[in-house]
Amino acid sequence: MANRRRGEVALQLGDKRYTLCLTLGALSELEEAFGVDDLMALAERFGTGRLASRDLLRLLTVALRGGGHDVSAVDVASLPLTEGIEPVASAIADLLIVTFGADTSSNPLNPQGA
Repeated sequence: MANRRRGEVALQLGDKRYTLCLTLGALSELEEAFGVDDLMALAERFGTGRLASRDLLRLLTVALRGGGHDVSAVDVASLPLTEGIEPVASAIADLLIVTFGADTSSNPLNPQGA
């Protein structure tokens, strides 16, 4: 079960429930993957709300690893999206809010945003 106080978010894909978490190691991996120098630059990168599917794949892969799942990018790329991309985008948006504490109400990844 996901614990928001620990920065965890739940994601249901098909019949399986996953825990997502951006640990310090996950954040470091994302800094390298996105070619940014620090957490502020990483937060600004995500704050634009303009993420490609490969960005979501990277985010989801490291967040699943941070949540304790032993997965590769290939494993994550083949996860079923029986309910479309919305549950993934919503969970990632929620995870970014939990991790960075930013207001993402105008973020297109946040389906509750204006």
